[in-house]
Amino acid sequence: MRALRTTVLFSSVAVAATGVAVSGGVLKAPVEMSSAAADLGAVAATPVPASRLAERAEEVAVSRSEDRRAATDQAKKAALAQPEGPAITRTEDLSDDNPRDIARALLGEYGFSADQFSCLDSLYIGESGWRVDADNPTSSAYGIPQALPGEKMASAGADWATNPETQIRWGLGYIADTYGSPCSANAFKAANNWY
Repeated sequence: MRALRTTVLFSSVAVAATGVAVSGGVLKAPVEMSSAAADLGAVAATPVPASRLAERAEEVAVSRSEDRRAATDQAKKAALAQPEGPAITRTEDLSDDNPRDIARALLGEYGFSADQFSCLDSLYIGESGWRVDADNPTSSAYGIPQALPGEKMASAGADWATNPETQIRWGLGYIADTYGSPCSANAFKAANNWY
């Protein structure tokens, strides 16, 4: 019950202070509540001296964003002051990934946008079903892109017979050089039954 009375008392004080602020335009000086008055559940309104207001204004003058900028600048300077070391590069072996995922990841390297993947997918489904070991016994075409002969893919890597990444790299290079894009290659295949 005491908590309810305290809440009602503080609410009444807030309403009264709002009324004073609204009716008077703006309070002339902020009101502070003494800790003793708060403990008793009563509010003691005391004007804050002008000198204290000036001190508060100086404390607030430095914003948090300025502090962050200063910290960031110091961190940059510290990083730039470090001695140079060897460049760090990252390589990733895609050969164990799904061939479609490999192709999606490589499209940009050959200047193709992501919207070309659907055409490449259609082309390679028709050629090999995305199988690395797809072998055409009548023509000796081999692999995902059905290179004819399969040994041509050695220009992309010695592991051309078993590595989907190597085959896809060769296939994307062939498509770029011969047709300009996977969609153009797929359209040619649809019209001619080969590419």
